[in-house]
Amino acid sequence: KKELGGNVVALIYKDGKIIYQKALGADFNAKTQAPVASCSKWLTAALVMSFIDQGKLSLDDKVSKFIPIFSKYSKGYITIKDCLAHLTGIESEPIRPVTIFSRKKYATLEEEVTDFASKKEIESNPGLEFRYSNIGLNIAGRVLEVLTRRSFEQLMQERITRPLMMRNTSFSSLNAVNPSGGAISTANDYMNFLSMMLDNGIFNGKRILSGNAVAAMQTVRTSASMIKYAPKVAEGYNYGFGAWILETDANGNATVLASPGLFGTWPMIDKCRGYACIFFTKGVLGEEKKDIYLDIKNSIDQQIITNCK
Repeated sequence: KKELGGNVVALIYKDGKIIYQKALGADFNAKTQAPVASCSKWLTAALVMSFIDQGKLSLDDKVSKFIPIFSKYSKGYITIKDCLAHLTGIESEPIRPVTIFSRKKYATLEEEVTDFASKKEIESNPGLEFRYSNIGLNIAGRVLEVLTRRSFEQLMQERITRPLMMRNTSFSSLNAVNPSGGAISTANDYMNFLSMMLDNGIFNGKRILSGNAVAAMQTVRTSASMIKYAPKVAEGYNYGFGAWILETDANGNATVLASPGLFGTWPMIDKCRGYACIFFTKGVLGEEKKDIYLDIKNSIDQQIITNCK
């Protein structure tokens, strides 16, 4: 409790139900809302994949098809796939609390993404170098707005949070909506999303994403040599769409995925052991808590037998 800032909820889900629940801290429980920072990226990647499922968008579509200004500034070859995997090649700053608050200068996502196109340098050709940032997922979010002429928040509600009964999750903001880090949620809500990802796109008997979409999100998109910047919490890992791949099987397929946020919340799924877990916190913990969460995961793994050989 002390190490994790005094407020933390731990949930473990397996075989269709919560098998462990613990809440620590005054007035902090599985229904308490808190910002989840970069855990937002997993939700946004799923939203984009829902459009790919419908054939309204392709992973190989160029962003410039929807936002022509990207072509004007030598960024015309960036694809949706590049955006979801942080492979746009656009220069970026490390994500820190100060960079989150500096976004307040933008009134809309359109304004921010126009800045990415016109004011940021290209450091590498798309698809070659990985730089973890808010750029790719926010560009993808803006593409959805252009495609549908609807707001990102509306689309997220219609396709992800409402079908998953995530009633206390939203991306609403007084400033520009932030698909990469602007969600507030609860431990219960986010667990609904994790259970859907673990159960191959199905929640409460309803299909939210296709099996192909889930598989695409869990495909390893990087190699160690491609990674030019990763936060300390994820150093040594590769990336899929919206989530880090912590472990793979003998064939290189993802078995453990996580999308940790700067504020300390860690959502995770373990496909070999068939469970999802979330450690949900309040406040800015920084990145040094990785070892604690991996220790806790190790304790869980000792209790649950793996199905992978």
